Formats: sequence, C-alpha cells, structure tokens
Amino acid sequence: MSDHLTAEHRQLRDQFIAQSNAQGAAIVEVAGDDKHPPYTFSVGAWRRFHVPEAVTIGLPPGGGELLVRNYVRRAGHGEQFVPGSVWDDLLEGVLVTVEKVSKGHYYTYFGSVFLLHPDGDFDAVQLITATPDDQWPWEPDAPAGFDRWQPLLTASHAPESWTPGVDGP
Repeated sequence: MSDHLTAEHRQLRDQFIAQSNAQGAAIVEVAGDDKHPPYTFSVGAWRRFHVPEAVTIGLPPGGGELLVRNYVRRAGHGEQFVPGSVWDDLLEGVLVTVEKVSKGHYYTYFGSVFLLHPDGDFDAVQLITATPDDQWPWEPDAPAGFDRWQPLLTASHAPESWTPGVDGP
C-alpha cells in the first residue's frame, strides 16, 4: 500500500493514524461554498475500533467536529448506532439519526480514509441532524432546500435502512 503513496500522502496517512491512536479518529472538516454545504468526517474509527467512519453534512464550523467526535468516542466504547434510531444527546439541542452511506459516495465524502483503506473496505454512516424544530430533510414540511443542504448519502438519496415515521424518524 505505502509503496504507491507519495511522500506527502504517506505523511498524511501517518498523521491520521497517530490522531486515531490518540483520539479515536482524526476529524476532517471540509468548508462549503455557494453550491456545496460543509461536511465533516472521521478518519481512523474503522481502523481503531472497527466501527463505521462517520460523516455529517451542513453543520457550522465546530458543530460537525463535535458531533463526529462524540459519535466516535461513544461508538469506540461499544455504543451501538442503529440506523433509524434517534439520539438527543450527541449534539446539544439537536436530534440526530444514523443512516448507512452508500459505497457510491465514499470517494466524495471519505477521500482521506482511502489512505488507510485503499480498497474502500470500511463501513460508513451518515449522522443526520434535524432542524431546531425537529424536522428531517426528507419530510415534506422541512424548510425549503434543507434536503439539498443535508443530502442523504444513500443510493436513493432517501432513508433506506428504515421507513420514516414507521420504524425511524
């Protein structure tokens, strides 16, 4: 694996490994722009704890990092994050649910993880947040554009591991 990496990529991989050894995972924040929301993801949770890497989309700077760190810490200590379940204590004042990420989104949202797992042989979940009024991106009464600001990273771009309002939020 490392024979095919540039010196810069080897150094970055080594930094991710050191951070995941020390903190459970490295956290990468990607700034948004006029057309794309910001997103934050973990690097090393799969390697360190064999728990899915996590991504969250659309949170302000610091919010995504806090949410992903809380997930990694708790998952690393054995808490199960079942898709469709809801947590009210991962990010203060915000409801959070989890959905599996489709492999088709891995390169876009987890590019740095490929430095540790070049074959894409890791699991990943999306930490999805509700609005302050507890609306989810897929709900018809959600604010206009919320589904584009926080797209679901499933193959269908809709919840796939549960049925909204039946066995999930």
